[in-house]
Amino acid sequence: MQTFFEEYLNILQACHTDILKALDGLPSAALDWISEPEMNSISIMVFHLTGAERYWIGDVAAQKPSDRDRDSEFKVHDVGLDVIRKRLDDSLAYARKTLEKLTLQDLEKARKSPSDGRKSTVAWALLHALEHSNLHLGHIQITRQLWMESKGKV
Repeated sequence: MQTFFEEYLNILQACHTDILKALDGLPSAALDWISEPEMNSISIMVFHLTGAERYWIGDVAAQKPSDRDRDSEFKVHDVGLDVIRKRLDDSLAYARKTLEKLTLQDLEKARKSPSDGRKSTVAWALLHALEHSNLHLGHIQITRQLWMESKGKV
């Protein structure tokens, strides 16, 4: 695999590792906890960010349809840490398998988003997936802090 894609995977893996660190020691109730109405639980955020990774890396960059059901990602409830860990591991494994087939020349290729027809490049789709996952990592870390505070464990 070319260095760029190895580095990409290292950043994605670091994001997933940091998500798991944020979940360390949390009871299962914390995974479904919502701090305010219209906010998302940690479980929802993990399912959403991994769904988005699959979409941007697979559906858009590699043009391999996943039949993603985005709405279902926001209905996740009562999943354990083992399910979350597997979801993160599976997403990283899919990204690795997909990126192994890409070249640096592929980064410049034009792509169209299957969901809305928006045009981008492979490079943009890949970078957006990283940006999006790391954004939600921050949300997960903040949600953990809010949960700990609500339980008087700060």
